[in-house]
Amino acid sequence: MTIQIPASHDEALASARLLAAQFSKQASERDLHRRLPSDEVQQFSDSGLWAITLPASAGGPDLPVKTVTDITAEISAADGSLGQIPQNHFYLLELIRLNGQAKQQQFFFEQVRFGARFANAKAEINTRNQSEEQARLYKKPGSLTVSGRKFYATGSPFADWIPTTVVDEDNNRLLVFIPANSTGLKIQNDWTAFGQKTTGSGTVVLDNVPVQADWIVSMQAAFDRPTAIGPYAQILHAAIDFGIARGAMGALLDFVRKRARAPRDSGVEFAYQDPLLLERVGRLQIQLDTADLLIEKAAAAVEKARRSPNETSVAEASYDTAKARVVSDEAALAISSQLFELSGAQSTLQQYGLDRYWRDARAHTLHDAVRWKLPIIGNQVLNNIAPPRHGKI
Repeated sequence: MTIQIPASHDEALASARLLAAQFSKQASERDLHRRLPSDEVQQFSDSGLWAITLPASAGGPDLPVKTVTDITAEISAADGSLGQIPQNHFYLLELIRLNGQAKQQQFFFEQVRFGARFANAKAEINTRNQSEEQARLYKKPGSLTVSGRKFYATGSPFADWIPTTVVDEDNNRLLVFIPANSTGLKIQNDWTAFGQKTTGSGTVVLDNVPVQADWIVSMQAAFDRPTAIGPYAQILHAAIDFGIARGAMGALLDFVRKRARAPRDSGVEFAYQDPLLLERVGRLQIQLDTADLLIEKAAAAVEKARRSPNETSVAEASYDTAKARVVSDEAALAISSQLFELSGAQSTLQQYGLDRYWRDARAHTLHDAVRWKLPIIGNQVLNNIAPPRHGKI
């Protein structure tokens, strides 16, 4: 049975807002008890939102990058874990569109059209650097198998397919789409991070897992030529940070209006009248609005690069997205931290669950550290040197 996919930006955003309102109700409880949101993920994907980037040829609406960033921010504001889970699903759909053969595109797009979900098993925790890959594709007469160990495997407990990066005997970097129920594949729910506690980002163990040639897609080909795959991945991270920041801002305003007490020396009756607090809230709102505007600008640049990829359009998309990542990162950390300073000691009580915003922001902003994006931005501004082409920029 195919799922009903929102046909327009407005329809998709309306659906995301309804889901966000529901997901927010138990977000603190899920976070407190580290309860995986299996039912919520099912509801999320059943909405059709995970299929909004499918091309028209596959029965999808091919909605633009801005739609994906807007729904990502909407869900992330409600629950920073739920907003993270489909990030790689969207990224992998884009990679199939770019690098998949026609037969692969038809097969995997149809899988998603029928509600299938992709996870992520790309990163490894025990390598010397992020470029090293230990997982291997082994070719034997009449068989292909994959062995390795992955971590940060976001969404794997909820997925139908576990796309996994490997290298083959010729040291080619490949992506293998592996069914989640495959023999030799084990998903371990061992994610113990203090933030984004319910993303299911633990370990995937691959022990001689049999795979098919039709499940293998090149990774490197998307970076050997100008494509928007790098900034596409990065702008979704920016949208997650922005969503967490927006959620924290809403929580801050609500707490100050309803519960915070005015300082003794403020000379006002209510906390929301405190002029020092008002000044701080104004600054935080400017940060939030700036992040929003930069993400919108970057989304337009990424969409342009998707539709008309060339050296210039891809460089502009990477440049604009890097700026959006930096500002959304800073906004998420600042607002989720100052939430407590401006709300007072009462806001730290566990019953309110407000610490999840800072913990989610702190955990997620460690993705592809923005300190490495700042020199790239500076090099573009000062020396007119385009950003490099890889998945981190």
